[in-house]
Amino acid sequence: MPLAFESVDLAGQTRYREFLAACPVKPSDYSFVNLWGWSPFFGLEWSFDNDLVWIRQTRPEIRYWAPMGDWRAIADIFPRIRSELAQGISMVRVPETLLDMLPHAAGKGVEVGETRGQWDYLYAFSDLVNLPGNRFHKKKNLLNQFKKRYDFEYRPLDDALVEKALDMQTNWCTWRDCEAVEVLDAENRAISRVLRAWGSLEDLEGGALLVDGEMTAYTIGERLRPATLLIHFEKGSPGYKGIYQAVNQMFTAHRDWDCQWVNREQDLDNEGLRKAKMSYNPVGFIKKYAIHF
Repeated sequence: MPLAFESVDLAGQTRYREFLAACPVKPSDYSFVNLWGWSPFFGLEWSFDNDLVWIRQTRPEIRYWAPMGDWRAIADIFPRIRSELAQGISMVRVPETLLDMLPHAAGKGVEVGETRGQWDYLYAFSDLVNLPGNRFHKKKNLLNQFKKRYDFEYRPLDDALVEKALDMQTNWCTWRDCEAVEVLDAENRAISRVLRAWGSLEDLEGGALLVDGEMTAYTIGERLRPATLLIHFEKGSPGYKGIYQAVNQMFTAHRDWDCQWVNREQDLDNEGLRKAKMSYNPVGFIKKYAIHF
């Protein structure tokens, strides 16, 4: 029976999270917050069957994403995937863990390509809290400069601060001219969508830095069980030296997350973003690939 796809919606949040929890690896793309937040931009849809939830994007063209569920429990995972995808269709954002389970993926009319810009960056949680040794000397120096220079307050993001975050995001986009850059405009729409649904999204947490009572930075993340803190968005106002180092460190340090890893998502092949992410000394990546049938 053909898959019946519907738009990603809030009503399916809890059900989807059950499939994601069973998955052997949890890339940032597949968190519900990202699926729902970016859904209008990618035209994301999903279809649930007994043991998998299938995901596809319809913009700018139809592409499937990897299905979520317990891949290990499905002996015929490759034939299942192959049967669902028509000839000439691609499956993107395929985690290396799933690719390794598809021994027949290469050949037989199937092309596999690396997509470096979509790799998730993984960091040791303790590194981002403590900024230890010479590897993090510059980061710790900027953090300390921020603490000494500004009269600041760190606060967990709550309903009252969400409106301030929305206002700050508007100002940030005016400064960066988001409307002139497609990826920034799309991100701005995703951030606004997530913030406006703050009370309806499960496991979402955030933090804010206020200087002289004004919000100057915020971050939004969630705990992906069992042991990873996923950072979705992080923005700082211009003109505050060390603002990003401060909000980064304080969000991870403000409470006991009981996490081993921090996932700070992809660099999208942006050289500046890649340099910034590498400067925090990642300990690994969640690698992803594209499969073309």
